[in-house]
Amino acid sequence: MKKILSVLLVLTMVLALAACGGSAAPAATQAPAATEAPKAEAPAATEAPAAPEAELIKVGIINNDPNESGYRTANDKDMKATFTKENGYDASFAYSLKNEEQIAAAQKFIQDEVDYLLLSAAGTSGWDTVLKDAQDAGIQVILFDRTIDADESLYAASIVSDMAKEGKTAVDWLASQNKDVYNVIHIQGVMGSAAQIGRSGALDEMVAAKDNWNIVTQQTAEWNAENAQQIVQAVIDSGKEFNVIYAENDDMAKGAVAALDASGITHGVNGDVIVMGFDCNKWALEELLKGNWNYDGQCNPFQASYITEIIKGLEAGTAPATKTIIMDEKGFDASTITQADVDTYGI
Repeated sequence: MKKILSVLLVLTMVLALAACGGSAAPAATQAPAATEAPKAEAPAATEAPAAPEAELIKVGIINNDPNESGYRTANDKDMKATFTKENGYDASFAYSLKNEEQIAAAQKFIQDEVDYLLLSAAGTSGWDTVLKDAQDAGIQVILFDRTIDADESLYAASIVSDMAKEGKTAVDWLASQNKDVYNVIHIQGVMGSAAQIGRSGALDEMVAAKDNWNIVTQQTAEWNAENAQQIVQAVIDSGKEFNVIYAENDDMAKGAVAALDASGITHGVNGDVIVMGFDCNKWALEELLKGNWNYDGQCNPFQASYITEIIKGLEAGTAPATKTIIMDEKGFDASTITQADVDTYGI
């Protein structure tokens, strides 16, 4: 009997020990749960960048079609490289060569409550209402590349080329060639744009003032090479005499030259026709270097760095010292241009 009791006692003790071991086992299996606890916080950690993103400066950028010209491609590329999240911006872009479409895009950006509206206007007029709407919404407007007809109180700053000066520099150069007569094919850009108004104005004034200056034809090719080629080809087919191509951008000058080449008409240095363009695309300056063109007027497309400096000042509560910032530009003559000029100023 004692043996039986002893056996039962031993069994009872073993079972008791086994019960302690069983409770320990769950504790051991729960250990990973303790180590996994921080994982529950992982989503919060991955969402951390959302805080800085909320502090990004929100900008709406309205530009002309990047395919309009080499100048515009360079301008758009400069803007996109500058206004990035890495640089502290949340940027949206809208493009059009039509004023009414740009104005609609501006109204959309105002509704989206951007902090800054950056504008390269397709046309100079019609902007007062949308600029007042932006001002009422507390949105700062910065013009770039082109001026508009609006009161200066409606925008914070304007970073532009002096288009009228570009035109005058080009026309003064043309006058210095001392031709007995100037029979000019004038190929205009998009009508009503600041570039068109400035570059056309200088030539119109000279033609009005000089008896030996004549406009053979004056038409818009809307910055397009193919349209310019058709305009020049029509003049060639008409038999009218001309000795100057005054094209308001490089692409249109290229189209004009294509028409001359197709008809076997010489151009450039020592050629029968003077070829003039604007914008200083690298390939255009190379045409000057080769003597195929005669003149190219510079138009600086790199305005983004100017704009960021203005925004930094406005964010710090400092308005620009001057409303209008004019970029320094020059004209290039085929007889004096160098490879260094091409490398430095070509876009």
